[in-house]
Amino acid sequence: MSPAELMILAVAVPAIGAVLIALTGSRPNVREAVTLVTSALLAACVYSLLPTVLAGERPSVELRQMLPGLNIRLELEPLGMVFAGIASLLWPITSLYSIGYMCGNNEKNQTRFYLCFAIALSSAVGVALAGNLLTLFIFYEILSLSTYPLVAHKGDDNARLGGRTYIAILLLTSIGLMLPAIIWTYVATGTLEFAPGGILNGHITVAAGALLLFLYVFGIGKAAVMPVHRWLPAAMVAPTPVSALLHAVAVVKAGVFCVTKVVIYTFGVDFLATIPAHTVALYVAGFTVVAASAIALRQTNLKRLLAYSTISQLSYIVLAALILTPLSEIGATLHIVAHAFGKITLFFTAGAIYVASKKTEVTQLRGIGHHMPFTMTAFTIGALSMIGVPPTAGFISKWYILGGAFQADSYFVLGVLILSTVLNAAYFLPIVFRAFFYQDEAAGAQSHGEAPTTMVVALSLTATLTLLFFFFNAPVIALAESLVGGGS
Repeated sequence: MSPAELMILAVAVPAIGAVLIALTGSRPNVREAVTLVTSALLAACVYSLLPTVLAGERPSVELRQMLPGLNIRLELEPLGMVFAGIASLLWPITSLYSIGYMCGNNEKNQTRFYLCFAIALSSAVGVALAGNLLTLFIFYEILSLSTYPLVAHKGDDNARLGGRTYIAILLLTSIGLMLPAIIWTYVATGTLEFAPGGILNGHITVAAGALLLFLYVFGIGKAAVMPVHRWLPAAMVAPTPVSALLHAVAVVKAGVFCVTKVVIYTFGVDFLATIPAHTVALYVAGFTVVAASAIALRQTNLKRLLAYSTISQLSYIVLAALILTPLSEIGATLHIVAHAFGKITLFFTAGAIYVASKKTEVTQLRGIGHHMPFTMTAFTIGALSMIGVPPTAGFISKWYILGGAFQADSYFVLGVLILSTVLNAAYFLPIVFRAFFYQDEAAGAQSHGEAPTTMVVALSLTATLTLLFFFFNAPVIALAESLVGGGS
């Protein structure tokens, strides 16, 4: 099968899976088997493309021409391979986790849940493989619309309010800011294609470039740069597998992926470096890193704490992309992977704690490590990765970002990295300490064990990936180096 056919299949397989899930909804075991098989097929399609990209090829295929010079086109390049690889690798694990969570928590509307999940993965892969800004925008919007029912899944007042906040902010930013930026780009350059070195140089002034940059950074609301971040904590009303989808598999990764891709392939690093105002965007990202960490420090609800942690960690990627040095661009790519592994582990553990014990508050986790040792060990690994402690994935990505800051002589970024690391430790380590080094005062009356086996297996797998990435990261580094022309 040719690379072009594999790319089409990668987008089509989850969509076909969604249809089959709808048809088998009355038979839960068959429906869940379809979900697992579909997710495995997607991973097979995506990873079959890896040797092609590592060999330096950039396969593409035109799906449909909208207008002369405007077409829906797929193209595989290194950054897209990284994003598609993460989404396709984590979907089977998330599906396994979801089976235990949805059954263990007696959730309603499970067929709709699995169906929307499949559509979301199809659109996420479409974002990853988008060959131009038009294609990216179409799949970006489908991703927003397909995840709205997941956020509002519970159907109560809080879920509906959270869902409205979620979809309103994402659509307002994308239609009100990102779409005008795309139209402006087309008017200025006559193309929306992604190209190494960018397409804007020589077509717009420095002042116009600054305004266009801010339209993209804030218009890509899924990147959650302050002040367009409120959709993310609002979406915490969703079931935990949805939170995992939002924070690790698809939605927020689509956001930071889009920002990084626009920086590299639309503006171009060299042209963006000539725009002094890009440092303002860098300062905004740095502020988001620190401010979100400070807010997380004050949270008592575990999922809200993790939500603000995500906002902070996403801006690490935006910050790294805007440093505009080879090492920082590699660091941005690596942190997309590191954050995915670490944060999905943390959300998996939060859901496991809820299913097994119905506990949602940080203050309720006293001694829980004695009852749920596998879950809280996984939580510890995920937390250490967020802090950036070896041997976890987060250390590798932060090391490259730190190297990029030194390349750019950016003391601001160095300060942000140091302060945010301290804040991360300040809100994660007490949870670990409370879980393992305190006794549960109500242990006799409220003794409980681990969550359902499928959930424990899933969170153990992602925790293992968080550790393994510290040692086995060469393919991702190779992709990232080819992204920046081998500079390091």
